[in-house]
Amino acid sequence: MITFLCCIALLFGAYFTYGKFVEKTFGMDAHRPTPASTQADGVDFVPMSTSRVYLIQFLNIAGLGPIFGPILGALYGPVAFVWIVLGAIFAGGVHDYMAGMMSVRNKGKSLPELTGAYLGNTSRYAMLVVSVLLLLFVGVVFIVGPAALMANLTFETGGESIFTGTPFENKAVWVVIIFAYYLISTVFPINKIIGKFYPFFGFVLMFMAVGVGGSMIYHGLAIPELTSWADFSHPRGTPIWPGLFFTISCGALSGFHATQSPLMARTLTNESKGRVVFYGAMLTEGVVAMIWAAAGMAYFPEGITGLNEVLTKGGPGLVVNQIAIGYLGIFGGLLAILGVIAAPITSGDTAFRAIRLTISDRFNIGQVDLKNRLMVSVPIFVVAFFITQVNFAVIWQYFTFSNQMLAAFSLWTAVAYLYQHGRNFWMAGLPGALLTGTLVGYVLTAKEFPFNAGQDIASMCATVTSIAILLYLANLSLNARKRARALA
Repeated sequence: MITFLCCIALLFGAYFTYGKFVEKTFGMDAHRPTPASTQADGVDFVPMSTSRVYLIQFLNIAGLGPIFGPILGALYGPVAFVWIVLGAIFAGGVHDYMAGMMSVRNKGKSLPELTGAYLGNTSRYAMLVVSVLLLLFVGVVFIVGPAALMANLTFETGGESIFTGTPFENKAVWVVIIFAYYLISTVFPINKIIGKFYPFFGFVLMFMAVGVGGSMIYHGLAIPELTSWADFSHPRGTPIWPGLFFTISCGALSGFHATQSPLMARTLTNESKGRVVFYGAMLTEGVVAMIWAAAGMAYFPEGITGLNEVLTKGGPGLVVNQIAIGYLGIFGGLLAILGVIAAPITSGDTAFRAIRLTISDRFNIGQVDLKNRLMVSVPIFVVAFFITQVNFAVIWQYFTFSNQMLAAFSLWTAVAYLYQHGRNFWMAGLPGALLTGTLVGYVLTAKEFPFNAGQDIASMCATVTSIAILLYLANLSLNARKRARALA
């Protein structure tokens, strides 16, 4: 348990240390007006309290990501803790903060517009396609998944659905209901539904994690320790790289977050609150991920072997159900239902909202008029509906790669922003270089790509890619210093 507690302490401490460094490096200006005031429109640009924006941001970026991913990542053993901590502090936190604050500095623009502004038009349209497709698939999965869960909702493992004998045992009925809710939430002003109810769900998600974490400590569970270099190998002998870095994305580093931060950038009342909302929410997600990874490793008597057996039977949803009920009783079961069903729904609708804003930003379509919002939103939902009617598993398998590719582009956009403003770009450049190399390794080894390269070749290519990028950044840094001295 010492490793687990030390990692939690590092996450908390990073907010007051590295978080301040990130804030200072960006150049936060507490006296600079934010888009929430300069562009207030009562729809998307709406000033909201910091606590409310923080909880909404946490819920938007979290969903099931920091629960399901770490539970699957727990199969790698305690080395998962290392990736969560280092990823959240030095990669994910920087990524989310820069995505949010660059948007604040650019009139609340979405990720493709930010990428285009700092990396050029080619990057703008590449990110437009990737981010819209990514958000669309997230939205569709978070329609179909919760609909199936609701149709088969039961308070007992393997029990009969509570909706048996009613129209609500039909998944199609729930698809229609969730579709209707998503459309309403997407076009309504952000403070009418999201601003009112999502802070509560964010708190519930947080409370469930804290309850599970507190129970682990109270019962003195034997959470595995990171004791030697041997712990950095998968229990089945498979190397942790690049698998772990893609299994646990939310909780460490996820490109999806860069599509959500601009939503909250439009509601932030002061730049000084950016560290709480963006960096703080990411570290909070890291804490949640740590708790669920630890629970996955320690809750079952057989340890990781027991976890794998439960995953085989019912996936991470069954793991959440057993742990929540086991520690927190019926109340825990209700929290598990809220977590497994409400959390993806609240991420799904903000995914569709982000698509609306991304498209309207690109084509300069004003969103104050409800007619315009419907004009952009309705075609999106028509496409989403058709996707629910086909088997898109083949396309979905590329989600993991696309998600982390989006994160890499976000970090490179941050590098360009910091460079253009004469600031230290290494805080974004280092994780960007490592992630880009990891993406190369993933492409060469993942089953959805045709290369099927050996681990040694993939590792060499990934290492060479990262080193080449670092050398380029070093040269860029040297030139920047020479230019600064020449101007002095």
